[in-house]
Amino acid sequence: MCRNITTLRGLEPPATDEEIEAAARQYVRKVSGVRATSATTEAAIERAVEEIAAITAELLAVLPPRKAPPPTEPPLRRLART
Repeated sequence: MCRNITTLRGLEPPATDEEIEAAARQYVRKVSGVRATSATTEAAIERAVEEIAAITAELLAVLPPRKAPPPTEPPLRRLART
């Protein structure tokens, strides 16, 4: 698994749409090898991010609660604290 993608299941409060999209974007960048979009890649990348974010939100909604919180806090939450 990509080390930059933070576990979102079990967060309190639950993961936001913004956090889910950020994780989806990290995943798409990693598997595609595209760090910055171009005119030829932007539509495909954005569509993949949208679809993966939607599937991730569905997955998080149906999984049972974790017994312990995730080991790390998502980057967007760390930035919000500073």
